[in-house]
Amino acid sequence: MLAPSVAGQGDRPPATRAAAEGALAALSGDEPSGILQHVNWTALVIPIGDDNTRRRTFPFVTYGLIALNVTVFLVELSQPDPQSYILHWGAVPSRITAGHGLETLVTSAFLHAGWWHLIGNMLFLFVFGDNVEDAFGHLRFLVFYLACAVAASLGQIYLAPSSNLPGVGASGAISGVLAAYVIMFGTNPVRVVIGIFPAVVPAFVMIGIWILLQLLNGYASVGQNAQTGGIAYGAHLGGFVTGLVLTFFMRPARRRRALPPY
Repeated sequence: MLAPSVAGQGDRPPATRAAAEGALAALSGDEPSGILQHVNWTALVIPIGDDNTRRRTFPFVTYGLIALNVTVFLVELSQPDPQSYILHWGAVPSRITAGHGLETLVTSAFLHAGWWHLIGNMLFLFVFGDNVEDAFGHLRFLVFYLACAVAASLGQIYLAPSSNLPGVGASGAISGVLAAYVIMFGTNPVRVVIGIFPAVVPAFVMIGIWILLQLLNGYASVGQNAQTGGIAYGAHLGGFVTGLVLTFFMRPARRRRALPPY
């Protein structure tokens, strides 16, 4: 549970905290560029719905996660200094590699840098989360989601261990959800908007485009300074790979039998 205020910052190394505050000092507007945003959606293909006819249970955890993300974002906006709040609860690689703020590996997944950042991530979770939760079961899905969130933060830290920018956003965890979805429901029809045109495509096409964009952008960002840009592609890829691996161990036996033998 996130604390409603930015108390207890004294446990942060002074040099690391000063560097992070310096990185945040230039932030302005609703979508600050000085924060690594785990953005999980693109303007190319936006999902708006999928086939839920085989869903058997109500997605309590998925809807609960959406509600929690929205609530935390409203708490974030209500802070006297939202930037300090993000600095305190966001995942700052240089701080974590020094052994401090390990709790932010989880709390950062419930912070967002602006309204569009939040809406985009929650749209993906709303469309794809319910079927994955139905397949895994409620508790197993929650454990899976949080594990992907932690792995996503670690993925970004691995690529930029000395970065002073706080990483925030749910899309590292949602990337893991996409991985599980494409394995278990890859042929499901997904309603999407391509540009301004509605269409229906198989899930593996929608998610495949997303994977390709992450790989291309992640490769392009490897040689760049870790503190430029604003999208944490390492978190996306870390969450997705973790989701792939965990799905093979956590999916129910009936799902394993349903997949082709290859």
